[in-house]
Amino acid sequence: MTEENKQVVEARAVARYVRISPRKVRVVIDLIRGKNVDKARTILAFSDRNAAETILKVLNSAIANAENNFGMRADDLYVKTCYVDEGPTLKRIRPRAKGSAARILKRSSHITVVVAPRKEA
Repeated sequence: MTEENKQVVEARAVARYVRISPRKVRVVIDLIRGKNVDKARTILAFSDRNAAETILKVLNSAIANAENNFGMRADDLYVKTCYVDEGPTLKRIRPRAKGSAARILKRSSHITVVVAPRKEA
């Protein structure tokens, strides 16, 4: 096969409607982008952020998809891309002074992690 004909195989996993604000998830997602899979797992395991647990589950799912669906080895994988999209926002109301009301926005996220084999130099 020539270089032009080689197809880049990548595996992905998506967690949708996660009840964490996208702004909070992006802080953790930025830590693992472009890292080796083992390094990314270690970073997430020792992160104090609440979103790290959910992102670790999505990362493990993407790795499992790569192994089972495409026959890749977990040792060769790295986090190619990962991003967070905004999900639907639940609107709630909190009573305030003098009979008025304040709106509470309960935000949700869609987390996507894509893993691919590292190219040999």
